[in-house]
Amino acid sequence: MSISNMDGPAGPSPCQLRRGEDETTDRLSANETGSCQIDSCHCDRTQNEVKINSKRFGRGAVESGLTHECGVFGAIGTGEWPTQVDVAQVICLGLVALQHRGQESAGIVTSEGKSARTFNTHKGMGLINNIFNDEAMRKLKGNLGIGHTRYSTSAASEEVNCQPFVVHTAHGALAVAHNGELVNCSSLRKMVLGRGVGLSTHSDSELITQALCLNPPEGETNGPDWPARINHLMRLAPLSYSLVIMLKDKIYAVRDPYGNRPLCLGKILPLGSSFLMNGCAKNGVEDRAEGWVVSSESCGFLSIGARYVREVLPGEIIEMSRRGVRTVAVVERPADKHQAFCIFEYVYFARADSIFEGQMVYSARLQCGRMLARESPVDADIVSSVPESGTAAAHGYARQSGIPFMEVLCKNRYVGRTFIQPSTRLRQLGVAKKFGALSENVRGKRIVLIDDSIVRGNTIGPIIKLLRDAGAAEVHIRIASPPLKYPCYMGINIPTREELIANKMDSFKLAEHVGADSLEYLSVEGLVSAIHYNMKVTPSDGVGGHCTACLTGEYPGGLPDDVDW
Repeated sequence: MSISNMDGPAGPSPCQLRRGEDETTDRLSANETGSCQIDSCHCDRTQNEVKINSKRFGRGAVESGLTHECGVFGAIGTGEWPTQVDVAQVICLGLVALQHRGQESAGIVTSEGKSARTFNTHKGMGLINNIFNDEAMRKLKGNLGIGHTRYSTSAASEEVNCQPFVVHTAHGALAVAHNGELVNCSSLRKMVLGRGVGLSTHSDSELITQALCLNPPEGETNGPDWPARINHLMRLAPLSYSLVIMLKDKIYAVRDPYGNRPLCLGKILPLGSSFLMNGCAKNGVEDRAEGWVVSSESCGFLSIGARYVREVLPGEIIEMSRRGVRTVAVVERPADKHQAFCIFEYVYFARADSIFEGQMVYSARLQCGRMLARESPVDADIVSSVPESGTAAAHGYARQSGIPFMEVLCKNRYVGRTFIQPSTRLRQLGVAKKFGALSENVRGKRIVLIDDSIVRGNTIGPIIKLLRDAGAAEVHIRIASPPLKYPCYMGINIPTREELIANKMDSFKLAEHVGADSLEYLSVEGLVSAIHYNMKVTPSDGVGGHCTACLTGEYPGGLPDDVDW
């Protein structure tokens, strides 16, 4: 596809060119004989090798375990401006609700809708409540704005990579917040650098921002055609992303054609309105919108006085303005490709009260527990969980098996999730200070302990030891998802096959390794069946499909080599 002129800044520095042209790759494969040298390893090393581009390798993100990618949020007031909606506060509260998706940095950019040249911006490292104090919030005046909370997957954890990114084009300022990771980042980066545009970071999100300065192939007549530019970007980069893009007086909400990353739409209602999920008040009359919001997840809508309306469709471009919202385009994926919503949003990443595909995440996790009890029953006295994300599945297991649920672990709620911490040492230290055992519930009991997933196997062993030290007679581990065996290249930090414990040991060896009496996973078929059980959309004709690449190695865009990974 040909590339036209850009509005962007001048050409790259030699440093940026070197960074962009570094094509070193590191193969994640067996040794030269094709066989694995790890004792008790049952992984298949005869299949196609997978490359990791230098963009991901050797940087801070690769050192960590299973982590979220990012969270995006946007808000705009409707009607007369200045709006009565405190846009900056709404965005800040929305980001707090998305804090579980990233804890390294955050940022908010607002516009008063008057000047195309200036936005109000505040970004920083750390947690949202520490970044946005009263002074920072007073500066974020505006009638519309976007926000972002970040955990790095493709760029280092540094302030320069904080989002949203803002660039100044010939047509005014442009701000972009991005959740996901571009699978063809290398070729797109070459394309942008080849047009003389400098890139100051290694972030996919800055690359997207600069690529939006590309004129669409069909050209433009009366100024920039932003929907056409976004459409052009989506054809250049088919996955993986959810985007919120802000101009002077508009926000565009964009989801990739595969629907890999989540994005949903909400309506800010007047005080006293009904917040029913179906979009209408109890009397059936549609409430007037005071504003509109878009978010990676719906979990924060009620806290900001917003009602969940619907998900942004795969490939959809939604325009949000003071007049309301409208779909301006839908970019189709190839006819032979199905929707590929990340199934691990259900398993681990999303908050339990978020809504995907017409069902609450909690109900999907509950059904995973039921399915797990059918597939892997065990004689025991109590069922319990590794809080918090394993709890819903544990309740499902208990209901299906008839074994009572009882808490056995007490969580220190002032310690972050262990997989969010960037180094192995912090992760291992985190387990020791994160949980305590409820010894009165544990002593002499045969326990079925449910967890949502196992990545490296670093954390489950110390938890089992904690329970045995508290007097547990038996500890049986049941995992409410299949074994993780493959890296993700679409915004989830599952870095290498060698670091995933399921590629080193089968469930029997792993049980012995971590000190469990038994250990079993939910099957891939069981997980898919559980997710489909309460879905309000039919998984046919490419609708309601899920990406299981980290479990099966079946990537929605083909094998990594096919898409320049």
